Amino acid sequence: MSEEKMERESHERREEEERTVQTSSRRREEEEQEEEEEEEEELERLRVKDFRYKAQRELIGGHTPISASSSFTSSPFLSSSLHRGGGGAGGEDDGEEDEVRVTIVTIEDESCPSEPFGTTQLETANQITRTEDGGDKVKQEEEQGEEKEGEMEEEIEEEEVANSDEREEEEEEEEENAEVTSPSLHLQSQMKRKLDHGPDGRPFPSGKKHCKGNGYLSPSSLVPATPTTFGDLRLANGHSAQRRRVTSGPPPSGLQDWLHMFQTWSGPERLLALDELIDRCETNQVKHMMQVIEPQFQRDFISLLPKELALYVLTFLAPRDLLQAAQTCRYWRILAEDNLLWREKCREEGISECASYHRRKCARPSVAVSPWKSAYIRQHRIENNWRDGDTREPMVLKGHDDHVITCLQFSGDLIVSGSDDNTLKVWSAITGKCLRTLTGHTGGVWCSQMAVATVISGSTDRTLRVWDAESGECVHTLYGHTSTVRCMHLHGNRVVSGSRDTTLRVWDVSTGRCEHVLTGHVAAVRCVQYDGRRVVSGGYDYMVKVWDPETEACLHTLQGHTNRVYSLQFDGVFVVSGSLDTSIRVWDAETGGCVHTLTGHQSLTSGMELRDNILVSGNADSTVRVWDVRTGQCLHTLQGPNKHQSAVTCLQFCRGLVLSSSDDGTVKLWDLRTGAWVRDVVALQSRGSGGVVWRIRASDTRLVCAAGSRNGTEETKLLVLDFDLDDKKKETD
Repeated sequence: MSEEKMERESHERREEEERTVQTSSRRREEEEQEEEEEEEEELERLRVKDFRYKAQRELIGGHTPISASSSFTSSPFLSSSLHRGGGGAGGEDDGEEDEVRVTIVTIEDESCPSEPFGTTQLETANQITRTEDGGDKVKQEEEQGEEKEGEMEEEIEEEEVANSDEREEEEEEEEENAEVTSPSLHLQSQMKRKLDHGPDGRPFPSGKKHCKGNGYLSPSSLVPATPTTFGDLRLANGHSAQRRRVTSGPPPSGLQDWLHMFQTWSGPERLLALDELIDRCETNQVKHMMQVIEPQFQRDFISLLPKELALYVLTFLAPRDLLQAAQTCRYWRILAEDNLLWREKCREEGISECASYHRRKCARPSVAVSPWKSAYIRQHRIENNWRDGDTREPMVLKGHDDHVITCLQFSGDLIVSGSDDNTLKVWSAITGKCLRTLTGHTGGVWCSQMAVATVISGSTDRTLRVWDAESGECVHTLYGHTSTVRCMHLHGNRVVSGSRDTTLRVWDVSTGRCEHVLTGHVAAVRCVQYDGRRVVSGGYDYMVKVWDPETEACLHTLQGHTNRVYSLQFDGVFVVSGSLDTSIRVWDAETGGCVHTLTGHQSLTSGMELRDNILVSGNADSTVRVWDVRTGQCLHTLQGPNKHQSAVTCLQFCRGLVLSSSDDGTVKLWDLRTGAWVRDVVALQSRGSGGVVWRIRASDTRLVCAAGSRNGTEETKLLVLDFDLDDKKKETD
């Protein structure tokens, strides 16, 4: 029995819950239906208002007399009050007239009939006088209406500019004044308050439109009114309508009449009058007009735009213009510090690394300095230092006594120089100190390569040595060549060496093992290039050979030179060879065919640099030439009054510039794009009398030069120039 009872109770509870849910759902439906009915009633009420409003406008426009018993007395746009003449409070005196004032609201055609109106939009259109026998006599005040019509239009424009708070204050003041002054003004204030508060007496919600019917929303409420006069423009720009006037004396007589006459003229007539007026003005008077007018047409459109659009506009500025724009105002400074904007600018300038570690402290903590902007400023400063020079003297590193520096390598903050004194020296590019001397070779060091802290050197002792530059330890000694190791090229973990024994050898740097031997040349191998896939070599046998190092096969023998090949460049597509026969040849690495023969030099091409199909060649004829290897065209010949006076010894690309060293004791800087001489970066004191710059190596921020002389006029040394210095570093140094 207990189980049946429990089941029955649970069943009853479920039924009760279902009834509750159904009841609540019905209530919600009823409430929604009531809300819809209320909205329909409100909409119908507004339609009736609109109908009455239009009818009222027609009557006003046609000056139709309105009787006191007219059905329009019930319209929300019409209000009346009875004023009795004379002093009778009860109006029992038959000799007096009873005057009824009817106030009619006039509204522009574009306005919404349910929008609130100011007191300036209320106008007494007709005065109706009721006589003793009940007849009504209407007094039309046409002249007064015409005068008030223009005033009403100006007041409506001013009313649209005023905000709701100002209107409420005006209402209270008008009500107080109306009670003191005249009953008719009090009637106007009451009429306006009814319109502002709606039919139920409640005020309309602030900032919300209470009219939602189609055709009721005024276009002027959505689009700001276009300024029609200069005073309107000042107001639109947020300036006071009362600007500072010239106070040189009292206004001239007839000024107001002249201004009134000017206002009656048409637009073209006004322009003609202004032209004539300007022609008759003196210079200081025209200057005064400019001072008044010009500021009103200077708009900060960037601050008016959304941030996204403003940033998009700023993307069209060059970085230098952005730096100047940041000094305009605080908001422009915030926009001009946008990190993504500066990242794009850095990419356009070829700056691929964000110099976050070079962040500088901003004078205004609230404005964050973009790391990408700091990177651009740093690169811009370095560029200027390269081009404009530095008043500081270069750092001098003395070593190797009076021996010739035959090879030079530079990586990070380490400099490695090799000499015919059988040693290599490791220097600090920061302090200029010699950190260690690498000894072990028994003959002069003629070539070297470097990657990070690993150094490989080749010597006349027929060996290669692998060194750890940080510890000074000789990691491996590579044996195999039977004569002087004259050239080498490092790629990854492999180095290819060329020797006077006519062979090339491929070595594993980490193990010191010789992996391949390439044979085929019949004279000394003078130059070699290796890209990890192909080996290209040039020798004293006038030949250029392309090898597959894995199979040790010679793929192509490039024949055409008529003298020794001294220099090579290889970018994977083109092989470029320079010879003692004064010519430079461009070869197709895949087919072995000669693409171009570049002529113009008069002697041995001792050095070349190839990048992005642009070849720069240095020659013993003291000139430097710039070529396009795709077309074979000579783009520039770097010569002129500032050209080298002796053989060019070394070349280096750097930041769109070309560095060239010479036996004349100078290092010159050239603009790669224009071919123009920029400046002499280094000029030895003994230049022209024996001083020589043998080798140069450059990074983006530093230049290292190996200099000396062959007659003892200049001691052997390294010159280090650092271009990554700001003004503060220069002062401390």
